[in-house]
Amino acid sequence: MDEIGGLLDGPRARGAFLLRMVMEPPWSLHIRDEVPLATVAVMRGEAFMSYADGRVVELREGDLAITVGVQDYLIADTAGRPADAVIWPNGRCTSVTGEPVPTNTFFGVRTWGNDASGSTEVLVGNYLSTSTLGGRLLAGLPSLLVLPGFGADSSVLAMLAQEISKDRPGQDVVLDRLLDLLLVTALRTWFDRPEAQVPGWYAAVGDPVVGPALRAMQAEPERSWTVAALAAQAQVSRAALARRFTELVGEPPMTFLAGRRLAMAADLLRDTDATLDAVARRVGYGSGFALSTAFKRVHGISPREHRAAPAMVAAGG
Repeated sequence: MDEIGGLLDGPRARGAFLLRMVMEPPWSLHIRDEVPLATVAVMRGEAFMSYADGRVVELREGDLAITVGVQDYLIADTAGRPADAVIWPNGRCTSVTGEPVPTNTFFGVRTWGNDASGSTEVLVGNYLSTSTLGGRLLAGLPSLLVLPGFGADSSVLAMLAQEISKDRPGQDVVLDRLLDLLLVTALRTWFDRPEAQVPGWYAAVGDPVVGPALRAMQAEPERSWTVAALAAQAQVSRAALARRFTELVGEPPMTFLAGRRLAMAADLLRDTDATLDAVARRVGYGSGFALSTAFKRVHGISPREHRAAPAMVAAGG
């Protein structure tokens, strides 16, 4: 499994917050929802995202934005308009002075706004947590990714728009999976763009020397890999693999493998009831003690402390 898969395979979207927002100018919202990852898609009209550091991004119909990391911003019909409402964690909405927003602003299932037939429609999908393995990917991304015109060719986004306002058995699961697919296809689209800062491992997957070694690590993290064994996967010498791997990925193969193993362990500890010894075996450590020692050295807390911590504050969360 690679880091894009790891982003979703740990605490993939489960009960993610999804909302269809319909607005008619003038409008402005202060987003303070404290989520680690969010998608914002403009289906109709336009919107401006403004940040405290002065950044302003205009989103037109079909554009998709991905916010990475907890951050506050304004989203409005025009740049510079003061907020008239605040969005808090779990979708709670108040006025800027803290009063609850009237219930007449809800226009059906997962639909909210100031006008039921507003000229602007925005779909929001918030991840409440991300996996530690996926955190290695997110750490290399800018805080805001914008994909102009993404919606024009995205059947996933079109399907999400159709499903978001439905209330059928299992609908939350359907929406979670659609949000996962939207994120994966958006990230792949982003990485294919010339201006994107592509993580070394992503570009290296297609390399004839490094690619086989990466895929071997991802397929069998529990195996007792050595540089020689990984080099055999690509049919090159140890020196050739080590040199090429470090050049493309940015770190030696065994360092990369150790980081992936500890990230996988963090997700398994948080998302399963497996014992420490069982987790250790699954990620390539000889014993729970060996895993615990390495885990604490890297993450600063013990596996037990990590398991007990809330997902947002656990190691790498």
